Order: sequence, then structure tokens, then C-alpha cells
Amino acid sequence: MLKSFKDSERQVQHKPDSSHGSILVILLMAMSYLPTIRKLNQQFRELASDLDFCEPYDHRKEVFKQMKATGLARTIKKFQTKDTIFAQGDVCRDVMYIEKGYVKLSVVSKFGKEAVVAILKPGDFVGEGALAGQRMRIATAAAITPATLVMIELGEMMRVLHTECVFSDYFIKSMVRRNIRTEADLTDQLFNSSEKRLARTLLLLARSGNSEEPNFVMPKISQETLAEMIGTTRPRVNFFMKKFEKLGFIHQNGGLRINDSLFNVVLND
Repeated sequence: MLKSFKDSERQVQHKPDSSHGSILVILLMAMSYLPTIRKLNQQFRELASDLDFCEPYDHRKEVFKQMKATGLARTIKKFQTKDTIFAQGDVCRDVMYIEKGYVKLSVVSKFGKEAVVAILKPGDFVGEGALAGQRMRIATAAAITPATLVMIELGEMMRVLHTECVFSDYFIKSMVRRNIRTEADLTDQLFNSSEKRLARTLLLLARSGNSEEPNFVMPKISQETLAEMIGTTRPRVNFFMKKFEKLGFIHQNGGLRINDSLFNVVLND
């Protein structure tokens, strides 16, 4: 009996501390997940870059020079904020290229409800549906900032697309990127909360994919427009904007600036 008691005492004295072992296991598991986390973060940033539907500015300037060099018949028009570029139901006569400013595409239902389809940036085309046989405009395009657009007559646009490879390549790439963005917007609308949708929209509008700066300048867009874009109400947008500002994700002094830390809202499950 005495021997068995001493043996059990010896086992207790040499038994390792289980709490230290658990901590070590947790640390090792956390370290094993770090490469995966970094990879996912990089993939998301690459995805954000792909979803940002505009080319680097220098490339857009080169394309615009190419438009001039080809002798493309065009008219340059300037629009002020809230000016209508074309209205839903208008006849399709031309395709437009956004040189400067931002343009909102919206659709109004027969019951009078308006929905924002897209916000287009410099380097985007507007009214390209005419190239696929669209006779009437299915959406309304309006300037949300002072904008300069290049108006290209439909027949002239078809000629250049068939004869100028550089311009044609840029146009095709622009359309593919728009399609990717549309699919991503639909997925975002179906599966993400309004808070995540707002964060993603702000990051994309602030050109998060095309800058290495920690802060990005946002074009002046009303909360009503943001609400229409993400499918929620203006009070909800106002609530989340105040929350983002309190957390340091955005700054509204002297214009709206988006911090890249806003990615945390999109990545958070």
C-alpha cells in the first residue's frame, strides 16, 4: 500500500502542466493559419482590383489619343451635376465615352420606383447597348459630378471597332470588366448584409484597387444614391456611415476619404 502511494505521488510530480501544452497547441494552430489568412487577404485585394471597373488613368489617356489619331468623328459635350445625358425610352443613336466625371445609370419601374444600376467612372462607355441592336434606352444616364463625355455616332463606332485594334481591345476589355462587376454586384446583393454592401461600394467607388495610398478620395455621392445602389434605406446608410467614421474607417472632414481598413468590414464573417 505504501509503495503504490509513493508511485502515484511520483507520477503526479512528473506530470506535465496541461495548460501550457494547450496554449502551445493553440499558438501552433494559429501560426499554421497565418499563410492562409494572408493568401485570402491578397486574393480579396486582387478581386477588389478586378472589380474596380476603370483602367489606370495613363492608359485611358493613351486610348483617348488613339481615338484622335484614328480620325474618329466625335463630339465632346460637358454636363453639370444632375444633368440628364439620355433618358429611359430615348432612341439609341450613339455611344459615349466618359473622359471626366461620374455618371449614374438608373431605371424607373412602371410604378415609379427608381433603382440605380451602376455608377460609371472615367474610362467607361455609356449607351453601348446600341451596338447590340438596342433601339431604345433601357436606363437613364445622369451626371453626378461635372462630366465630359465623348459622343460617338453609332455607325462611326462600328467602323472604328472593326478597323482599330487598340481601341477595339480596350472596348472589349472594358465591357468584360463591366460584366464581371455586374455579376459581383448581384452576388453581393443576394448574400451580403447591407453593411457589407455599403463598405464594398465605398471601396470600389474610391478606387481601392488602383492606388497604394492608405486613404482614397470618394466622389461626392448622396446617401440617397448609395441607398439605391445597395438596396436599403437612407437612414440605414446614414447609420453605417456614422459607425464607419466612429471606427476610423472613413473621414468626412474636407470631403469623404476612405481608409483601406474598411476592408475589415467586407472580410469579417
